[in-house]
Amino acid sequence: MVRRIDVTGAGGVSLAAWEFADPPKTGEVDQSSAVLLLHGLMGRASHWAGTARWLSERHRAVALDQRGHGQSQKPSEGPYDREAYIQDAEAALVQLGLAPAVVIGHSMGALTAWQLAARRPDLVRAVIICDMRASALGAASQREWEDWFDAWPSPFATLADVRKWFGEDDPWVERPQPSRGEFYAEVMTEGPDGWRPVFDHRQMLVSRATWVYDAHWEELAQVRCPTLVVRGLDGELGRAEAQEMVRVLPRGEYAEIADAGHLVHYDRPEALRAAIEPFLDGVLTS
Repeated sequence: MVRRIDVTGAGGVSLAAWEFADPPKTGEVDQSSAVLLLHGLMGRASHWAGTARWLSERHRAVALDQRGHGQSQKPSEGPYDREAYIQDAEAALVQLGLAPAVVIGHSMGALTAWQLAARRPDLVRAVIICDMRASALGAASQREWEDWFDAWPSPFATLADVRKWFGEDDPWVERPQPSRGEFYAEVMTEGPDGWRPVFDHRQMLVSRATWVYDAHWEELAQVRCPTLVVRGLDGELGRAEAQEMVRVLPRGEYAEIADAGHLVHYDRPEALRAAIEPFLDGVLTS
């Protein structure tokens, strides 16, 4: 069972949170061990559905559609800066009564998770970082993304076309990645002329600008709670940087998922679960 809960984010922006509450299979759900899941750029809460369902067997699991994404509000003028995303996550924890929670983030959501933990340690019990760099990507990365958005053959005639283009035909894909096709099919909506993304490309570029031009090592070093850094072997977070992140974190741990790329939770969901569960058990029993 999944239910929507409305959250009021920074500046009054309306956010959609989704609570996953399937019947527990391995004992009673501990309402005091809440988990907030934050998707990455261009993602949505439903990308966490598989993870949230097994989490809900033992924990209260809530995934948030972040501003500009999913069914949350997409204000034309934003803001879409780091401050807004952090305040939105803070609002979700407080308004939903989740704190102190484990915050699991993928990519952009992971950056939000560790920045929130650094700022509000009272709200965050632990952090799980899924394939997100702490180093700045550089201006060339933003230009590449602008070119990539321009290359999308949007609108797509069918969802099958979406899956094929993002999973096989996209010039930025080195080899077929069916999970990537599924990821992008999830963020499309049908209109009179075909299928288009639910987000605005310009807003996504604004959202990612902060980690294009700025590094975020300082906030990482301020995270005092247990933190698990997870990388896909073929993801965007390199091994050397991931291990340096673990070193910088006061209570950092490391996990590497073989045969997985940036979309770790889509590529190897069972392997991700095997990495996360022992960490959660250690955090919640300590």
